[in-house]
Amino acid sequence: MSAPAHIDPRLLRAFVAVAEELHFTRAAARLYIAQQALSRDVRRLERELGAELFVRTTRQVTLTPDGERLLPHARRVLAAQHDLLAAFAAGQARPLLVDLNTPGLVTGRRVLHRARELAPDCELMARYESGLTGAAADLLAGRLDVSFGRFAGLDPALRSGLEQQPVRYEPMAVVLPEDHPLAASAQVPLAALAGEAVYAGAGNPRTPEWTDLARRLFEGRGIRLAPPLPLAVGDEEFTRVMAKTRNPVLAVVDFPPHAGTVRRPLVDPVPLAPVSLVWRKGLVHPGLTALRTAVAEIARSEGWLRRPADGWIPAADEAVMSGGATGAGGGGR
Repeated sequence: MSAPAHIDPRLLRAFVAVAEELHFTRAAARLYIAQQALSRDVRRLERELGAELFVRTTRQVTLTPDGERLLPHARRVLAAQHDLLAAFAAGQARPLLVDLNTPGLVTGRRVLHRARELAPDCELMARYESGLTGAAADLLAGRLDVSFGRFAGLDPALRSGLEQQPVRYEPMAVVLPEDHPLAASAQVPLAALAGEAVYAGAGNPRTPEWTDLARRLFEGRGIRLAPPLPLAVGDEEFTRVMAKTRNPVLAVVDFPPHAGTVRRPLVDPVPLAPVSLVWRKGLVHPGLTALRTAVAEIARSEGWLRRPADGWIPAADEAVMSGGATGAGGGGR
């Protein structure tokens, strides 16, 4: 790969979008440009670098070794450009887009409400993107600024462009049809789910970190992952699909109620969903500072980061949650 004297950041942005989507049509839609213009920018970048970056067939798009080598450098250049622009726009902070994952969940909503109190002059706008993996691509592309979820469950390629701050060990629960035999119990021991097929988002491309958490929890306990289902969007669809399949659903204790169902905490052991505040590396915004301060306040006052004696989390999450925040300076001014 040769080294040109200058590369237009627009060409790098086109390359990164295709590299992350592995699909020219989706990448063009993400950048709000025509597919023909996107293809032209990628070809120009390949000419300037003297290297082929993608293998294109009628069925798929994949990165070449040169493309894989370029990707981390391109991300760093774009992040640096974003930092430069953010530094000079600090006096006119734009709205901060905060993904709360799913309407009704308590953890993110409480953090957001406290951050608004701490920074009343900032506009913190809630979004609902359903899953940290799905949100991560939007964080890296700048379409979202902050999200919540299980950071250790992200693909390492996504984690490399993000920073995180532990928020909470959130106790997990199971949502049951109200006439399920286990619905009469105040708590459900994990052993009581042996033989059940429990739905945990299998097949949903936006939430593989949640499915992976469930798989680790169910392993060796005789609990099966329920097969993939069409994504149910909204309370009415969730209730309808659950009534049709009658599969228990893995959730957290603050999962919002739905008609015809009951939510029961899981015990023996108490499984914990590790929740982090996650943002794009280099993000500078007073709203992010307020969010991080709110996390620290609430976690300290309510013991969100204290693990119960019988609490369970995967070994993969131990280092992330016990190591504290990454990028301590990322909240900035």
